[in-house]
Amino acid sequence: QVQLVESGGGLVEPGGSLRLSCEASGSDFHLYTMIWYRQAPGKQREHVASIRNNSDTNYKGSVKGRFTISRDNTKNTVYLQMNSLKPEDTAVYYCNAYIPTPPRRSYWGQGTQVTVSP
Repeated sequence: QVQLVESGGGLVEPGGSLRLSCEASGSDFHLYTMIWYRQAPGKQREHVASIRNNSDTNYKGSVKGRFTISRDNTKNTVYLQMNSLKPEDTAVYYCNAYIPTPPRRSYWGQGTQVTVSP
């Protein structure tokens, strides 16, 4: 069982920045693919950004150039730096740990609210 604890959400004005953090339990963090998802009210949960265990990254098109995902394996933590935030970025952001080796499985954090509003 992997426990994930997110932090760093809040209220920010358009054009502002926030950094989300997600700390994982356990000793195998370096093997995980870490993923940020978000879910806005009335919408489906969507992939935002992911980082593999070799540090390859992937981003949703609308956040490319504004968001940066990174990881610190010494701290069992993945980060999402969000710049130039827009109202449409408002959502609950969830951290996900995907274990790619059999038996493949994933774990979710509790979510952190990000609100972008004047």
